[in-house]
Amino acid sequence: MSAHVVARRQIRGPNPQYRTLLDTMVLTERGSLLLSVSPCKNNTVRILIDELQPIKARYRVPDVSLSVFCCTSKDSVTLSWSSGRHQVRVWHFPFRLEILCEDEVMVTFNSKGKLWFETLQEPPSSLWKETFKEFVDIKANGPSSIGSDLCLHGFSHVYGLPEHADDLQLRDTRDGEPYRLYNLDVFAYDVYSRFGLYGSVPLLVAHKPDRTLGLFWLNASETYVNVHYSPSEHQVTIDDQTPPAKGVQKQTDVHWLSESGVIDCVVLLGPGPQQLFSQYAQLTGYQALPPLFALGYHQCRWNYNDEADVKAVDAGFDQHDIPYDVIWLDIEHTDGKRYFTWDPEHFPEPAELQHHLQRKKRKLVVISDPHFKFDPGWLLYNEAREGGHFVRDREGQIYLGSCWPGACSYLDFSNPDTRAWYSGCFSLEEYKGSTPSLFLWNDMNEPSVFGGPEQTMPKDAVHHGGWEHRELHNLYGFYQHMATAEGLIARSGGSERPFVLTRSFFAGSQRYGAVWTGDNVATWEYLEISIPMILSLSITGIAFCGADVGGFFRDPEPELLVRWYQAAALQPFFRSHCAIWSKRREPWLFGEEVTAAIRTVIKQRYCLLPFWYTLFHQAHTSGLPPLRPLWVEFPRDESTFSVDNQYMIGGALLACPVIKPGVEEIKVLLPGSDEVWYDVHSAESYKGGRTLSLPVTLDTVSYIPDGGPFSLQGLADGELYLDDGHSFSYRDRKAFCLRRFNMLSVLDHM
Repeated sequence: MSAHVVARRQIRGPNPQYRTLLDTMVLTERGSLLLSVSPCKNNTVRILIDELQPIKARYRVPDVSLSVFCCTSKDSVTLSWSSGRHQVRVWHFPFRLEILCEDEVMVTFNSKGKLWFETLQEPPSSLWKETFKEFVDIKANGPSSIGSDLCLHGFSHVYGLPEHADDLQLRDTRDGEPYRLYNLDVFAYDVYSRFGLYGSVPLLVAHKPDRTLGLFWLNASETYVNVHYSPSEHQVTIDDQTPPAKGVQKQTDVHWLSESGVIDCVVLLGPGPQQLFSQYAQLTGYQALPPLFALGYHQCRWNYNDEADVKAVDAGFDQHDIPYDVIWLDIEHTDGKRYFTWDPEHFPEPAELQHHLQRKKRKLVVISDPHFKFDPGWLLYNEAREGGHFVRDREGQIYLGSCWPGACSYLDFSNPDTRAWYSGCFSLEEYKGSTPSLFLWNDMNEPSVFGGPEQTMPKDAVHHGGWEHRELHNLYGFYQHMATAEGLIARSGGSERPFVLTRSFFAGSQRYGAVWTGDNVATWEYLEISIPMILSLSITGIAFCGADVGGFFRDPEPELLVRWYQAAALQPFFRSHCAIWSKRREPWLFGEEVTAAIRTVIKQRYCLLPFWYTLFHQAHTSGLPPLRPLWVEFPRDESTFSVDNQYMIGGALLACPVIKPGVEEIKVLLPGSDEVWYDVHSAESYKGGRTLSLPVTLDTVSYIPDGGPFSLQGLADGELYLDDGHSFSYRDRKAFCLRRFNMLSVLDHM
């Protein structure tokens, strides 16, 4: 693809050396670039670089992101704020930009001189084009790639950049491919890979004992990120116990390369994890507060056959005393893969089915993909065509691709009018057979195009405003998610919270609902990789996330299924799902021992539901994710920095799921030498700062409360949030209860 060419061209150089005109903030080399530096009161710094006089506007990502003193010397200009505690220093030649905290350089922009900015060109007589297999990509204004490097001084652990099926800590890329951010439909994706998956959040988080900071690269085109640790991984041990050679300082160099757009980089200065999460939430939005039912258990399959099948599965949960809240329908529920319709033979009375479920306070979720079946006889297709709501090809015709319905066209969700029209399709009057207890699921919205380049849309397809698809590819699913959530809100007159799950996402998608990790496989390695994948999403704003229990593809053995339920019950989004080719896997189909184990873990989930709901209130108001890597709660404990097989649920519970077959004992790192931890089953206490070996059986669910607030010498304390569980009354009428509990320990009364 063209971006591979871009990456090679930028990495191999030669890189131009820019000179800064300090009085105007113009960067000069062969052309002129305009530099804008904006320190903000919440300890963030925005660096924006664009062409000074482009032949046409370059794309700037919209809709995602929501007093300074200056002194100049001959060689640099310095901006100071926060009473001089923070500074930005711009150097004249060669251009570089330093961000200082308490006179210590934290970040250097363009430290290696890799700033790259290809200016737009007037169309030549023969258009600039590239080929990929049988596909031709035409760039009317020539290559327009951008890039830059940033040095993170003193850091040797960086995280983020979802979505990849890889470790939580990003690996040094000198030995292989860079991390790729390009939303694609990847079935049964490889594990331990830097290849881009369904969504992209261009946020990198760096952590060391006394500082957490972030780099947010606001660009929606295809992007690559190289990470280089110094000293390299070959010079230090994995646990960082071997100190670097005298005089060698730790640092991490990060090199961003994007196919198009402008350089728009925000540096989040923390200083701690909680402050960083808050800064990022202020920038891109807070996690939506989900309706309470959405934090329960979800049962899904591609596909439940008909209304009788749905009712039988629903009754099965009652018969086997297993609680659940939501049952789902995949694409087969529609009339010929036409979304907003129902199969007249298998789902003739959809409203009655929803009423049947609602009488038990249960919900139905159905799928709505972004492609519309090419069918001039279908009213909704004609409305979209006549309203100008479809993406077009480079010749100006409606783009025709292929997906589940066969030939289909793709809605242009970047157009506000299209989003408004699409949102209106969810009204009870328009969506025949729907009721207020119906909720939504957006799939295939990378967008997936069968037979397209890398199974997606050509980069020279054209969106609203004349923008090419290459400019905003990673925003496509974000905009469908936005339009769907807004449609469900409008359906209730603005009073009810929506629930929408999306496969594709971008920074800011947390404002609209939940995300899952896509088409995983029923093997132990996919259970294992789901934990760092979910942690990576959690620390980059996507707090409501999960993985399909049991694996979407193939059939799990009973032990794997039980272990997956046990892990997923301790994660935010809890849904079992499988493919049409997989065997049925309702929880009661594997024998009584398996049924009992699954029943136990689902009931434990419901016991913890008030705790989960309180954690989502915290995420909604502070940006702090419910699931947290250990280092978030123990930021100075370096033994936690590379751990991604266990995690904290809030600040109170440590989870260590069993993720290997045949395990009879697990090792659990108990952080914090001053902490006391308690086993939830035995109530036995353990001192922190060590690794504990615990025996496990098939029905063992490993999570341990942090004894810090429950110390026998101290106090117990906690927080509980309650509201009606479904409406916006908590926001609009302040109708909620937030209680803080403080309690003396038993021994204090003896």
